[in-house]
Amino acid sequence: MRLATSRSEKVVLLNVPMITNATLGNGLGHWSFPVPLSVFVALTGVFYGRGWLRVRSVHPDVASLRKIAAFAGGLVVLLIVTGSPLAALDHELLLVHMVQHILLMAVAPPLLLLGSPVLMLAYGLPKHFVEGVVNLFRNATLVRSSGRVLFHPVTCWLVATITVVGWHTPAAFELGLRSPGWHEIQRTSFFAAGILFWWPVIQPWPSASPWVRWSAPVYLFAATLPCDALSAFLTFCDRVVYRPYLTMSHAFQVSALHDQEWAGVLMWVCITFIYMVSAMLITVDTLMSVETPPSETEIGAAVVEMSAIQAIQIEAI
Repeated sequence: MRLATSRSEKVVLLNVPMITNATLGNGLGHWSFPVPLSVFVALTGVFYGRGWLRVRSVHPDVASLRKIAAFAGGLVVLLIVTGSPLAALDHELLLVHMVQHILLMAVAPPLLLLGSPVLMLAYGLPKHFVEGVVNLFRNATLVRSSGRVLFHPVTCWLVATITVVGWHTPAAFELGLRSPGWHEIQRTSFFAAGILFWWPVIQPWPSASPWVRWSAPVYLFAATLPCDALSAFLTFCDRVVYRPYLTMSHAFQVSALHDQEWAGVLMWVCITFIYMVSAMLITVDTLMSVETPPSETEIGAAVVEMSAIQAIQIEAI
């Protein structure tokens, strides 16, 4: 990181982005939730909650409080990214834009997947809708084959890496800044890539990873490498990579270059911390597992296959 404002200066100066009173009123007080996303989040939450209650009535260990808390946290993060001041300020500061990307790829997806969303929604959505989706996968060989390829760890890793690096090339990134439509595509692709990336790590029902569990830390470590390279470039390149920020950062009393440096540091620290802590937790859990307990996939399959003879009944809406 460049710590001085000029090469001739001897004093080390850290230029942290400062927000003035004017920008407080202009950006930080702006909350606006998109109607389509708000409706989607609300409906998803209702159907998830309905399914969680039904599964919990039969198997409390599967529908735990931690799962519904994690899923609700993921939905809240999505609303924060799209409707909070983060959405209003991401065109002003690259640092804020980077916060959005981290939340969309490394925070919201694992929280949602930790809630076992497929299992809960299978019990929460209308019966005829669930049956249609199940029949599609049961009868369509191409769909099943495509799903196995799409959710393979190698594919998930490549998609996430290409998404991060691709959208941070100057041409693609600046396109997202200029066009509201492309900006939404950018955010959606970050979230979708995040779901794919975390799928082999968390392995929610009905996933069945082709790799053994101890490979997950290696997968996570490998994922830090392209992110570290990108963040290091943004931090140390000593030039503004995304030219639109040259005219956007002055209102925040920070130069575009220092804004970029702090964005690179944020990405470097946060991604490394999240991935490495996750890898450490998986490693400890793997080493401490003396006996192999029933996996969530096995328990979830048993719950889903319960017939009308048992306590739970799925009624059509």
